Amino acid sequence: MVEEVIDSLNLKHGDVVVDATAGMGGHALRLLEKIAPEGKLIGIDADADALKIAQETLKNFSGSFTLVNDNFRNIDRVLSKENIKGVDAILLDLGLSSYQIEEGSRGFSIKHDSRLDMRMDRRAKLTAYDIINRYSEANLSELIEKYGEERFHNRIARYINEARRKKPIETTAELASLVRRAISFKYRHSRIDPATRTFQAIRIAVNDELGSLEEGLKSAIFWLKTGGKIAVISFHSLEDRIAKNLFKGYAQLGILKLITKKPLTPSRDEILNNPRSRSAKMRVVERIK
Repeated sequence: MVEEVIDSLNLKHGDVVVDATAGMGGHALRLLEKIAPEGKLIGIDADADALKIAQETLKNFSGSFTLVNDNFRNIDRVLSKENIKGVDAILLDLGLSSYQIEEGSRGFSIKHDSRLDMRMDRRAKLTAYDIINRYSEANLSELIEKYGEERFHNRIARYINEARRKKPIETTAELASLVRRAISFKYRHSRIDPATRTFQAIRIAVNDELGSLEEGLKSAIFWLKTGGKIAVISFHSLEDRIAKNLFKGYAQLGILKLITKKPLTPSRDEILNNPRSRSAKMRVVERIK
């Protein structure tokens, strides 16, 4: 939804912009085209490997951007260290990048067999292996229900618990196979792989994605100059609900104005060109005081 982002943020030369989930720099490149050379972009991402790619992607704008390997929940620390006084726009694109999905060794994808990891920040201690093999059956069930919105959470947790009694569950292929066996037969041939929701739940827990979103958004709002905008692109209902409720609350306090009363969604052409975008929703707000 790059064009929708650019249109919604209404950027101009000289603006200070934060790409709070910079990834490989795709959005950041378009943002810099709008604000450089007088402007400044701060790109934040927990994934150091993705930022190495972003550094190369953005090399033609050297001097107009700074990339920081951190979680956007720490936006206060990042912007204070960069001596930023206020920003004109903030973007949060919350989905997994194509790089993270295709990089098989990270453990994010069902399609690639690798050790259970799922850390966006490799410096973090908690991994998917730890959750799958050390959480109680009850905690696993609760986690898969809460973060994956998976109706078969009890069966999946039971299957995992029975399997790990014999040997640790070490790979994504082992976990995906267990989940598929746990799910009722008539749901095994749906359009989405039956293990998708469980993988989503484990990934969210490993990276505390919802906690990071809520904490980071609350801080981000108060870095905006009057008239500054925030755009949030989410890919599942839990993320969208946090953004929606938080924005609504600050709008009622007279701090924000809702630019998008209902979330924007990708065009048919974009979905055809990039099927992963089909679940994307974008909400935009403006700081008014």
